[in-house]
Amino acid sequence: QVQVVESGGGLVQPGGSLQLSCASSKSIFSFIAMGWYRQAPGKQRELVAEIGRSSTRNYADSVKGRFTISRDYAKNTVYLRMNSLKPDDTAVYYCNVRLQPDTDGYWGQGTQVTVAS
Repeated sequence: QVQVVESGGGLVQPGGSLQLSCASSKSIFSFIAMGWYRQAPGKQRELVAEIGRSSTRNYADSVKGRFTISRDYAKNTVYLRMNSLKPDDTAVYYCNVRLQPDTDGYWGQGTQVTVAS
C-alpha cells in the first residue's frame, strides 16, 4: 500500500504564489508517473501537471508557464510550484502516483487552494 500526503495549500491573493508538496511512503523511483490534479466546486477533477519516470512533463493548457512540477528523490516528494495564481485556480488539489500504467494509482486526501482578494 502506498500513502501520499499533500501539504502547502492555503489562501493567497491573485498574482501570488504557493508551493504544494506531496510526500510518498514509497520511494518515488518506483512510480511511472506522479501528478497533480484539482477539483473545483461543481466541476470534474482535472489533470494539472504530471511528471513521468523519464522526466517528461505534461501541463494543462490553463497553467502552462505559471505552474512547475518537480520532484526530490531524496525526500520522496513531488512539488507543484504555482505562480501568478488566479481565482480560477481555486480548487482542492490532489496528488496521484502510479506504479503501473492504465491504473488509478494512489491518491492523497487533497489540499485546499483558495485564490481571492
